[in-house]
Amino acid sequence: MSYNYLPLDSSQLSFEQVKHLIKYSQDISITFDAHERIAGCRNYLNRLMEKSDQLYYGINTGFGFLQDVAISNEQVEQLQANLLMSHACGLGEEVPKPIVRLMLAFKVKSLSYGYSGVQIDTVKRLMDMHNNDVLPVIYTQGSLGASGDLAPLSHMSLPLIGLGEVWYKGRKMKTNEAWAKTGWEPVHLQSKEGLALINGTQFMSAYGMYSLVKAARLIQWADLITAVSFDAFNCTTEPFHKKIHEIRPHAGQVATAAAIRNYIAGSEIAAAQKKQVQDPYSFRCVPQVHGATKDSFEYVKQVFLREINSVTDNPNIFPDEGLVLSGGNFHGQPLALTLDFLGIAMSELANISERRIYQLISGQRGLPLFLVTDPGLHSGFMIPQYTAAGIVSENKQLCTPASVDSISSSNNQEDHVSMGANAATKCLRIIDNVEKVLAIELLSAVQALEFRRPLKSSNAVEQVVAAFRKEVSFNTEDRVLHDDMVKAVTFLSRSAEEYNTPASGN
Repeated sequence: MSYNYLPLDSSQLSFEQVKHLIKYSQDISITFDAHERIAGCRNYLNRLMEKSDQLYYGINTGFGFLQDVAISNEQVEQLQANLLMSHACGLGEEVPKPIVRLMLAFKVKSLSYGYSGVQIDTVKRLMDMHNNDVLPVIYTQGSLGASGDLAPLSHMSLPLIGLGEVWYKGRKMKTNEAWAKTGWEPVHLQSKEGLALINGTQFMSAYGMYSLVKAARLIQWADLITAVSFDAFNCTTEPFHKKIHEIRPHAGQVATAAAIRNYIAGSEIAAAQKKQVQDPYSFRCVPQVHGATKDSFEYVKQVFLREINSVTDNPNIFPDEGLVLSGGNFHGQPLALTLDFLGIAMSELANISERRIYQLISGQRGLPLFLVTDPGLHSGFMIPQYTAAGIVSENKQLCTPASVDSISSSNNQEDHVSMGANAATKCLRIIDNVEKVLAIELLSAVQALEFRRPLKSSNAVEQVVAAFRKEVSFNTEDRVLHDDMVKAVTFLSRSAEEYNTPASGN
């Protein structure tokens, strides 16, 4: 498979393609079909404006509450430029560069259907910015998640007309300075183009897809790290028996039980006689808890794939039918609800992970208190659990849904909004926190597993333990654990599959 570039047109983007777009920093290019669709729609709009004195929202009218104000043909370009300038009201932190790249790609994808009325030069410049890593400076605050992600998309679009700031060759600079280096000229926006650029859900969509890609990796890690903790805590395999899950066959639950069985297959520790009858829920109920997160993930993924393969600006132009229709495809409600759902589902991976950390350091099952050979003189792994607990508590606060809120705007013309942008930014923050907690569990579980020697775990577990030990050594006495924790987080930045090959089985 070639990863050189990603073609964009009316065909459906897949989750794997988005993963590759992020991982390989692919270039993007519209196809000939998309080029024809875009140009055809623009030509239709030009003809319509020449022969009609009818008012079309955002094309020859003001915006929002100013929808009834007519704009003359001579003022159309100024209207579109004014729109970008007046709506670029973002504040807060800068949007991470990989998400900015996704925003550009998803905007081009939405425009490629040929229902937005933009000129081909505008689309080409968006592609040029993406492919040459000339990335607009965009801010996380300012969008209400309806009428489109107005503020962030305005900041994304300002460089088209030579305004705003961009990152270019590792430096943040004014757009006109970057354009002087690239030899590019500002684009002269035609009717409707400004609205096509900033009406849309590409801020929410980019955050959501980026979060889903990261979530997929962490879901896989959660199962593998659980397998390490499972043997470290000397658990019984009975709760993962296939028959148990056949009679409650939620897809994620069945898959999780199978994954854990595969990860621990051949483990001497797992096969050894156990004294306990049952294990705590944080071990025994992993299929049910992790599985529910997986099922939620799959639902959210389908919503976002549908979204990035849609047209979300307004109004929409249908040349074949001779229609210009105003609607509400920019409203982020489907995304707001599912971003909140994803945040809640992912937070539970950290919630149950922290409980396993607590069990591992509690001095049970023949493990030393706080996983250190001389507790008292040494605090061992006492405080990483504090850190995990604090992060889990923060996630519980972040999981308050953003989608239940709405604040009217534009003089009550836009009287219900999704707040999906807030849901998007906090969802990623939750997922980043999950990564930290899972890293602390891995750090603790690998330490605990050493106290089971000379018995060995499975090949899959021993492979990941050996790889981790190349980064973090066994803790014999107190040291600055922050350094070990940072290394553990970095360790999880790669796919779990890169560190082990689980045994086959079911």
